[in-house]
Amino acid sequence: MKKVELRYQRVSDAAKFFKILNNPNFTWFRVCPESIEAEKEFLRQNRQKRKEKREFNYAVIYDGKLAGGCGLRIDQFRKFQGEIGYFIDEQYWGLGLASQAVRLLEKIGFEELGLVRIEILMHPENTASEKVAIKCGYIKEGTMRKAVTNGEEICDCHLYAKTI
Repeated sequence: MKKVELRYQRVSDAAKFFKILNNPNFTWFRVCPESIEAEKEFLRQNRQKRKEKREFNYAVIYDGKLAGGCGLRIDQFRKFQGEIGYFIDEQYWGLGLASQAVRLLEKIGFEELGLVRIEILMHPENTASEKVAIKCGYIKEGTMRKAVTNGEEICDCHLYAKTI
């Protein structure tokens, strides 16, 4: 199996991220940039977010190609805790890229950032993300009611977590 690599996201990734995130088959907790320029603006903020230890966003590279994105957001009230998020281009679904990315992110979180708890939230119907969490050793702690937005409505989500 080819391995996933992570690198910091670049402004030049904007067009590809825009395409992935606006795919109509990408349905859970949609984060759809309004334009490529809006995505570029988001990407320009990444360096400052890292400097402030708020958010660490990466491009998912598979076989030398940009295949998605992932990140680790640090809870600003509980700085020992973070939340992982990820998205993978549809052409790579089912190849285990998200699981590899999660393992790399948690290594960064636990070993480099000193976190003691990492969470993954997912829509209750997103069985693919639930499989990723389970495969990576995360434990389901419950379902949070009306806890996240999918862009249009406030939704329930499953909470999975891993601690060291």
